[in-house]
Amino acid sequence: MKRFLFTVLLLTVAAAALSGCKKDGTKDGKNGGAVVVGITQDLDSLDPHKAVAAGTKEVLYNLFEGLVKSDPAGNLVPAVAESYRISDDGKTYTFVLRSDVTFHNGKKLTAEDVVYSLKRVAGKLTTSDPEVQVLAAFSVISDITSAKENDKDTVVVTLQEGNTELIGYFTASIVPCDYTEQKTKPVGTGPFKFVSYTPMSGLVMERNDNYYGKAASLEKVTFSISESTDAAFLKLQAGEIDIFPYLTADQAAQLKDKYYIEVGEMSLVQGLFLNNKVEPFNKKEVRQAINYAIDKDEILTMLNGGGGKKIGSGVYAGFTAYFNESCVDTYPYNPEKAKELLRNAGYPDGFTFTCTVPSNYTYHVQTAEIIASQLKKIGVTMKIQTVEWASWLSDVYHDHNHEATIIGLDSQLAPSDILKYYISGSAKNFINYESEAFDAAYREAVATTDTAKKKELYNKAQQCLADDAASVFLQSPSLMVAVRNGYAGYKFYPVYVQDMQSVYKVKSK
Repeated sequence: MKRFLFTVLLLTVAAAALSGCKKDGTKDGKNGGAVVVGITQDLDSLDPHKAVAAGTKEVLYNLFEGLVKSDPAGNLVPAVAESYRISDDGKTYTFVLRSDVTFHNGKKLTAEDVVYSLKRVAGKLTTSDPEVQVLAAFSVISDITSAKENDKDTVVVTLQEGNTELIGYFTASIVPCDYTEQKTKPVGTGPFKFVSYTPMSGLVMERNDNYYGKAASLEKVTFSISESTDAAFLKLQAGEIDIFPYLTADQAAQLKDKYYIEVGEMSLVQGLFLNNKVEPFNKKEVRQAINYAIDKDEILTMLNGGGGKKIGSGVYAGFTAYFNESCVDTYPYNPEKAKELLRNAGYPDGFTFTCTVPSNYTYHVQTAEIIASQLKKIGVTMKIQTVEWASWLSDVYHDHNHEATIIGLDSQLAPSDILKYYISGSAKNFINYESEAFDAAYREAVATTDTAKKKELYNKAQQCLADDAASVFLQSPSLMVAVRNGYAGYKFYPVYVQDMQSVYKVKSK
């Protein structure tokens, strides 16, 4: 039987390893305490199955767990499940559940809860809830034909077609089958449990002392919401925040006395995403011209101090098992080539377009400003329109109503997940890209159980995106995190999370 058929190798910078601690968090200098973590967008849902934004998922990670979860090295390890196995044909997944897991409301976790959760994510439940129906339309787990209790401690999941990548989706949160208040009082199995939430202010959680694994050291965590990175940075400078990720190089340089900087790499595909159905981006030559006009090295230098990794297609650099390195230099910086392509496409004097950017992500706004300056050199004017996050989700992501946008795309630990945004006709294909060659390579890659063949096909799919200049794939940005002196244990992961279980307050001598 095959177990975990692919391993994701990522560049991570891990903080000091945590040694064992008692449930009161007092062993080895870890003395409980509280921490305030800065985030720059409001939460789009407290229900983990309805949350869309990566910034929401990174918070809820502390409250909920799936059957498996990622470790800092990118391996998928058992979580609520004690162990799992995958059949050779990739059609059957068998999970043996831990016997000592309880939800935050005191209910013991059972196979019934797991089956309910998987069916809810897959949209297999009989429900009139429009949010759940929308969720099902976006779910790859909808490929599941059945999820059954084999006995009280075992769940067997079967698929219509073999899919050895699906294990990456079993990080989906397990929730109680008989609980109806996830929207307002979320209940999971994670190392922290919900206390309160105030929109556009913050979410408070406390340590789960009945957690089946190693208890967190911190007694309380507050995620403080700011409207933008700049606003959060002001709080940081005022000492109101203890941990803050997503700093720019300039901001990091300003923090000296009270904070130290942890540096890792974001598991994101940051891009200037172009709507392929809107003029002039419906012309391949125009999209190629924009690619040639953008100096990625300048962006990395100005925003990351030279850090980060250039990319050339739809997979982030840290996903080394499936990252197509050959796509990176498809469009080297060449403004004269860009002008030539524009002339050939019928735009000798350039053109004007609008780039819609979520205002709460200062990093993306700054990227837009650099790109706008670069495009002026080829006669193209890029107007920057900043919008609130909710508007971006509604207008750009869901309705595909935009000319261009700058955003970072995250994913589960499965290559199909990071490339799903480009499937022809998909609701998630917010750039309206269409390619029979991409679709064919993608479908074959998902279907095959041969690891070498899978990589070859995903490389082909990435090459399609590069050759078609589907968008401008910029970088996997470096991740600079400010941590207040006196705290330690911050870890980087290959998925979008803020793991507070590993953080602890250093005991003063």
